[in-house]
Amino acid sequence: MSPSNILAFIGFLAVTSYVVYATDPNQLQDFCIGVNDPNAAVFVNGLFCKNPMQAKPEDFFLEGALKNPGVTHNRLGSNVTQVTATQLPGLNTLGLSLVRIDFAPNGGLNPPHTHPRATELLTVIEGTLYVGFVTSNQADGGNQLFAKVLNKGDVFVFPQGLVHFQINIGKIPAIVIAGLSSQNPGTVTIANAVFRANPPISVDVLSKAFQLDDNMVKHLQAQFLISP
Repeated sequence: MSPSNILAFIGFLAVTSYVVYATDPNQLQDFCIGVNDPNAAVFVNGLFCKNPMQAKPEDFFLEGALKNPGVTHNRLGSNVTQVTATQLPGLNTLGLSLVRIDFAPNGGLNPPHTHPRATELLTVIEGTLYVGFVTSNQADGGNQLFAKVLNKGDVFVFPQGLVHFQINIGKIPAIVIAGLSSQNPGTVTIANAVFRANPPISVDVLSKAFQLDDNMVKHLQAQFLISP
């Protein structure tokens, strides 16, 4: 191969490599403010990294993390116990997290919410749940609901970023274990985000968006300011 052909081949590889690998990483925070200050704190996925030569088995182990039931004596009748890189340092940069969700009998609810950075794979350990997710806006302006009644041993997946929920329709406590495809999936609880925003979202905005009377919007905002 002539020198000119070799140079052309190398140039081709450089361009194609750039096309294949020049992609943005998934963000693991709600936002990241760009600064020019070299003294500003810099984190890797929200955490500093330990020297790998100092790693120990304990860094990858969390004893009894999901053994005990969460307290469900609250307005929603549910409790989420997380295992993220904060609790289990060895998860950092691995793109995984885990939760246990406990539901009170007869209506314990994990309300409509989204995980902006993760798909969720849920397994029922005990009880009977009604679960579902809603698609993003479709071409006809609709939003399709995919819902199912789940029993012990059943598995259901909630695609990344879509609004979803779970409610206990049984007479005994329900337990699920769910894996999420991010070490920091984020959780946006729809009702809290809308009615508990601080400072509050304009009543004019919410009354028109939800087609509610202004007084009803104010009532809902006042209710959501009360601690769960």
